[in-house]
Amino acid sequence: MSADIVNLRQARKHKKRAAKEKQAEENRRSFGRSKTQKQLSSLERERFNRQLDGAQINSEKLGNLKKTKDQEDT
Repeated sequence: MSADIVNLRQARKHKKRAAKEKQAEENRRSFGRSKTQKQLSSLERERFNRQLDGAQINSEKLGNLKKTKDQEDT
């Protein structure tokens, strides 16, 4: 009954590689998106910003609204 001989240096390297591969898999799951997915989210973000800017009340619009209200009151 002889035990298997294990090279400790190789065992440490194997363990380190396995840990790196596990971390890489987690990163791919978290951050990995295809180019199409990135473009789609970018387009959605731009569309949202345009919609938000269009709904913004400027001081010019506010001034025009006050003028029209004043004219309606008289």
